[in-house]
Amino acid sequence: MMAKYFGTDGIRGCANRFPMTPEIAMKVGMATGKIFRRGDFRHRVVIGKDTRLSGYMLEPALTAGLTAMGMDVFLLGPVPTPGVAMLTRSLRADLGVMISASHNPYQDNGIKLFGPDGYKLSDEIEAEIEELIETDMLSSLVNPERLGRTKRIDSVYDRYIEFAKRTMPKDLSLEGLRVVIDCANGAAYRVAPDALWELGAEVVKIGVDPNGFNINDNCGSTSVGALVSKVREVRADIGIALDGDADRVIIVDETGTVVDGDQLMAVVAESWFREGLLTAPGIVATVMSNLGLERYLKSLKLSLVRTKVGDRYVVEHMRKHHYNVGGEQSGHIVLSDYSTTGDGLIAALQILAVVVKMGKPVSEVCNRFEAVPQLLKNVRFQEGAPLETEAVKKAIEAGESKLGSNGRLVIRKSGTEPLIRVMAEGDDFDLVEQVVDDICSEVRKVSAA
Repeated sequence: MMAKYFGTDGIRGCANRFPMTPEIAMKVGMATGKIFRRGDFRHRVVIGKDTRLSGYMLEPALTAGLTAMGMDVFLLGPVPTPGVAMLTRSLRADLGVMISASHNPYQDNGIKLFGPDGYKLSDEIEAEIEELIETDMLSSLVNPERLGRTKRIDSVYDRYIEFAKRTMPKDLSLEGLRVVIDCANGAAYRVAPDALWELGAEVVKIGVDPNGFNINDNCGSTSVGALVSKVREVRADIGIALDGDADRVIIVDETGTVVDGDQLMAVVAESWFREGLLTAPGIVATVMSNLGLERYLKSLKLSLVRTKVGDRYVVEHMRKHHYNVGGEQSGHIVLSDYSTTGDGLIAALQILAVVVKMGKPVSEVCNRFEAVPQLLKNVRFQEGAPLETEAVKKAIEAGESKLGSNGRLVIRKSGTEPLIRVMAEGDDFDLVEQVVDDICSEVRKVSAA
């Protein structure tokens, strides 16, 4: 059955429009409260959020639904998504909730849910939540004396900073490194700069003045122009760009060159492999990761296991097969020795640890392989299923034939936006571009019909 509310990363949409309305948020709270109310004791839920204006609308709606089901709610305020996952476990909560649309603009918002183990909920539990949202839950409301209470937690920042700092080797200091950190005017605007400073770095901050509207606005991991300029201006050793909820990271080296998640995974994988820290002979990534990463890992006698797009699917495979390094090209880096989900700050700290150990510039440390030419284009559509039409299917078959064994073609519908994503890669860029353009053209034709 097709999901009505949940996409690849929770529920997401335009704020105050279906499904991101106060009514749906309250029903999500009621449904999850009912599912996770599993005994005759006081149940705990932690709720974090990023800096979007609509967080002020969704937070009380979720709280109302949860307390109506007898759940005590701990409000964390603005905190990174991985901080919510960590605090769910640390506070022995039954459920963790993050209100964020990650890298999307301020108009959007979303709801991400974590179980008591700090991992995102399974497809099965999400389907159960969807079913409950569509039903009358009035009979499940608790009696007045069992209503939940709400409490704001003031120690969130200190807890998360100490958690992040403990992931660094004890004998390593960032002293002598000039670091520019771009927090995307989002959830990490306080914790990330403080953590870096406490570890000894000279910190230059940008994207740390949220106003409810400027999250991810020409800043952060999806728009690194400001970071590149600042790195060059202050002659920094490294630039770190987080996204709105700080579960992904992009690095800029001292020359202003952008380093994506594939290179970052290669750096961590090789370092941990040399130190005997890998728990499996390879890493887990998605179908979007570059062929160059796969070839590089193969040269180290390591494997690259691919999953469908979405860090939750990466994590699921990591857990099932005991991998401790995984992630996405977009910068979701999952290091399961430390976190149950992508954590931009912790991933950046691991890169900095390698830089300090090697005593070499970031441009050298983070240039592990030559990326195979790759092109990704998005085609917006209004309705229907363009990928199911014969014209698009034939274009895809023709593209796969042209690329042959020296390239890859990945076409998928976005799980968060009405977009068809067309990605191809291969050693011949002109051929890659032709294949992508041909498929995009067919998608546009059927979408306009």
